[in-house]
Amino acid sequence: MGPTPRRLRRFAGRVLGLERYLNRPGDGRRRPLIAARHLLWAQIIGEILRQGAYHAIEFLVRSRARGVLGVGRPFGDDALAYFTERLDVQATRRALAGALKRAKRNKAFENSRFIGLALDGSGTGRCQEAGCPLCRPIRHAERGVVGHLHALSLLSIVGTGLVLPVDVEPYGPGDSELAASRRLLERAHGHLGARFADYLVADSLYAAAPFLNRVRQLGLRAVVRLKENLPELARAVEARFASRPPDEVFKHGDDRVEVWDADDFDPWEGLDWPTVRVLRYRQHKPDGTVVQADWLTDFPPAQVGSRALYGLAKSRWEIENGGFNDAKNRYGLERIRHHHENSLLIGWLLVCLALVIERLYRLRFLHRGGRRPRSAIDLLRCLWLALGAPRTVDTG
Repeated sequence: MGPTPRRLRRFAGRVLGLERYLNRPGDGRRRPLIAARHLLWAQIIGEILRQGAYHAIEFLVRSRARGVLGVGRPFGDDALAYFTERLDVQATRRALAGALKRAKRNKAFENSRFIGLALDGSGTGRCQEAGCPLCRPIRHAERGVVGHLHALSLLSIVGTGLVLPVDVEPYGPGDSELAASRRLLERAHGHLGARFADYLVADSLYAAAPFLNRVRQLGLRAVVRLKENLPELARAVEARFASRPPDEVFKHGDDRVEVWDADDFDPWEGLDWPTVRVLRYRQHKPDGTVVQADWLTDFPPAQVGSRALYGLAKSRWEIENGGFNDAKNRYGLERIRHHHENSLLIGWLLVCLALVIERLYRLRFLHRGGRRPRSAIDLLRCLWLALGAPRTVDTG
């Protein structure tokens, strides 16, 4: 009994607790002729099959594979456009958070000491002409506006062996990544609950006193990259660490890592921390490459040692590799399916939901009983092969 789209749908509904959402996702259409459950699941399974364009979904649901997909009736791409323009964004956000909370209760993260959240922003969905309020102009020094881009902040679970997107927040003209990320963090904290995660990891843009103060108020520890945007602290760190040997040297895979660690740096103006802890690592790779970075945190050394803090800092890259890179290159985060503000946001959120369903099914549900976890491409091939299998009719 291998993976099939129908079994994946059953897993999402029963194990992740998404049954109510999959049947009633917040449909805003006045007189729907096609049930929302067909349109919604077609988009989610389309993303998992990496066929998230509306024309591709139309082709699938008009083919003989429709029954295997778990979609009850055919429809056209225009039905998807009309549906997503009117679908309730908040219902999808709550469903995402609910699936992640159910995964935590089901011990999906039980082998992790800490659950981390990573924040980052990125551009996506480039277009020539502005088509919605989220379009941000791309300006050239000589040619003026040369196109438009959409931008969003992504919040993702990291540091657990599972990179799972939590939510996205777009920012349009006049908005900023930091402001969008703060809105995103506030909303996700309300949806996930105060004790869901332990720390937040982010790049140097987020090393702003008001933001770090708010992170602490939300009950999270911060692990943030330190660069020259905090010049006084950066100079103090350089003066301290440059004049002494590393506090610890250890192997991380094939790399040799040197770390310096001190927890008594003075906080800068506006920061409500009693002291600032800074970790510097210098990573020596086998090819001779040396990577050095400084990270600031309010984790006390008694709670997190230098080696563990190095691992938390490195979890920052999981949102790049397992978040943006995967979502853009393999799934539909880069795609403009229908150029409408609500449709774009729904599309991004459904990419996140598809990733959550696929990864929890592949790496946790199918991994039960000591079985080896399937790779993403292996699961994809199994699902495509299932589309060609004849559907068995139960006459009992």
